[in-house]
Amino acid sequence: MTVRIGLIGAGGMGRAHVDRITNELSGGRIVAVADINLDGAKAVAEPLGAKAYGSGPELIADPDVDAVLIATFGKVHCPDVIAAIEAGKYVLCEKPLATTGEDCRKIMEAEQKAGKQLVTVGFMRRFDKGYNEMRKVLTDGDLGYATLLHCRHRNPSVPENYTTRNMIDDTAIHEIDISRFLLGEEITSVRVDTPRSTSKKFAHLTDPLVLVATTESGVRIDDEVNVNIQFGYSIECELVMEGGTTSLSDQEHARVRDQWGERHVICHSHVDRFHDAFNAEFQGWIRAVERDEHAGSTAWDGYAATVVVDAGIESLENGGKEVQVDMIDKPAFYA
Repeated sequence: MTVRIGLIGAGGMGRAHVDRITNELSGGRIVAVADINLDGAKAVAEPLGAKAYGSGPELIADPDVDAVLIATFGKVHCPDVIAAIEAGKYVLCEKPLATTGEDCRKIMEAEQKAGKQLVTVGFMRRFDKGYNEMRKVLTDGDLGYATLLHCRHRNPSVPENYTTRNMIDDTAIHEIDISRFLLGEEITSVRVDTPRSTSKKFAHLTDPLVLVATTESGVRIDDEVNVNIQFGYSIECELVMEGGTTSLSDQEHARVRDQWGERHVICHSHVDRFHDAFNAEFQGWIRAVERDEHAGSTAWDGYAATVVVDAGIESLENGGKEVQVDMIDKPAFYA
């Protein structure tokens, strides 16, 4: 079976996913592309022999589309995700699932009404080999339980339209989700600290930030979000347990030692750092759709990350006060 995939959102992320599905993965084919810029949709669709649409609902209604991939801006995700659910089609939605907890709840309500888990959220780090090795160190139990989790998310630079709010809802959301994945528990409170800002930023940004969170069992998480660090894209993580630590540095490349010193190539974007994780995520999703099964993170995971983001933004806007995460009880549907 070839899964016929419809892409909503013909921007950079959407095009990257088209490339991986077409040239690197098996079992899936892009048969339709939708974008509010119809010419943009056509530019992606025509070389593939795919249909082009000017809106998500048109694509979702196409009987030739088996599953839907959403790569638009987060604030417009909710209607298309719900439309895909109501059409009975599996959907992989890039993070965030939605930009408010209320919209995420609407999605979960639609999915529960459908009686079937259809929504996967694009938290690709869950498929990264290094993070999974870290998780196994903890779950094996030899080093005891977790006490601290230190994270760093560093970008070389960001575009001028990137905002301080985006440092939480677009960037730190990855650490929020992977912290839940590693620790296996929810985050209950958040505060955002604002250290001295870098001179490399745009004037409207507060950069860097440090998001500090606490989990149900009392694990303390700190996440440095530093988006104009200049030298490269560096994702680091250290998990501290009772009897030891496990850590993940930026993506490993072959090291060179010579008369000029010791060095290795540094990643410059999420595209190269998480290339293999993206491929594993998408290949697993395609194979699951073939079997009529859900794969990857759930709508609940999308909701849980979003309400933590909400608390982080509230803290940021209120001088760094600690904010309790306002989270509903987890429905049995997602147990």
